[in-house]
Amino acid sequence: MRKLMSVALLCAATAPAFAQAECGEVSITEMNWASASVVTNVAKFVMEQGYGCNVAVIPSDTVPAVTSVAENGEPDIITELWLNSTGEVYNDLEKQGKIERLGRVLEPGGVEGWWIPTALAEKHPELTTIEGVMENPDLVGNRFNNCPDGWGCRVVSDNLIRALDLESSGIEVFNHGSGETLGSSMASAVQDGEPWLGYYWGPTVPMGKYDMTRVELGEYNQEAHENNMNQNADNPGVSEFPAAPVLTSVTTDFKKRQPEVTEMLSKMTFQTSTMSSILAWMDDNNASAEEAAVYYLSNNTSEWSSWLNDSARANLAAVLEN
Repeated sequence: MRKLMSVALLCAATAPAFAQAECGEVSITEMNWASASVVTNVAKFVMEQGYGCNVAVIPSDTVPAVTSVAENGEPDIITELWLNSTGEVYNDLEKQGKIERLGRVLEPGGVEGWWIPTALAEKHPELTTIEGVMENPDLVGNRFNNCPDGWGCRVVSDNLIRALDLESSGIEVFNHGSGETLGSSMASAVQDGEPWLGYYWGPTVPMGKYDMTRVELGEYNQEAHENNMNQNADNPGVSEFPAAPVLTSVTTDFKKRQPEVTEMLSKMTFQTSTMSSILAWMDDNNASAEEAAVYYLSNNTSEWSSWLNDSARANLAAVLEN
């Protein structure tokens, strides 16, 4: 841990001598949630130490970042952009030729669903489908742990509960008052070997710490899912949660100015499960996102090395080996 901190602090304090000549100034968002901060710090480390960029990090959130590109043409890079949170503003920017998506920074994306502990699924494989759960409510503790009021997942889950007539099977719906109590209920159940059924999403710390199995709700039905996103929807239907696309995008000006860095960013992809594991490591070690970036780069060479060109790969390897 001390070595990781030393490398992180050293690289933060000393930009490479070739920075201005090879790359120049680059601006990148840092969204205000943990996984986005890790992504930004990995990208910053790679751009500075591999490509010689001078990177300015811009604290932001999804809508303000997209609005800034529309009004000011910057920042250069928006990463961990949850497309389902941007409305039509992002699509309009693409149509105007101001911004371009490079690829998914999380694969398969933001993951949502209803889950049970994997230990429970291994003991009772019939619980891996919603039909099996409803036929055996006692095996999941006769309870569904629902999202807090005001969350989008609460609306969808409430409509799924109605569509399934879940409560008629003897399963009580418990509406949590906060994300903290929802997560802690999962943690307590897994640690105590107790049953648990509920909604959760990733990448998150709990999904990195605890081995969970997704309950199959059925096929994804776009019409039904979109209808379920409406409060008290008429005729709610049963549909699996789709993975939310989470992107890295750049301004078209930056793509023209920095084709090699753009190519690297287009390849920069984290498995959602890997990101959850990184967040769990951060939590266990009380680590910063900067330290988590070095941790990831130090332990996943086979993944990130495929993003880089030969020169940047050699530069970064030299830093991490010190």
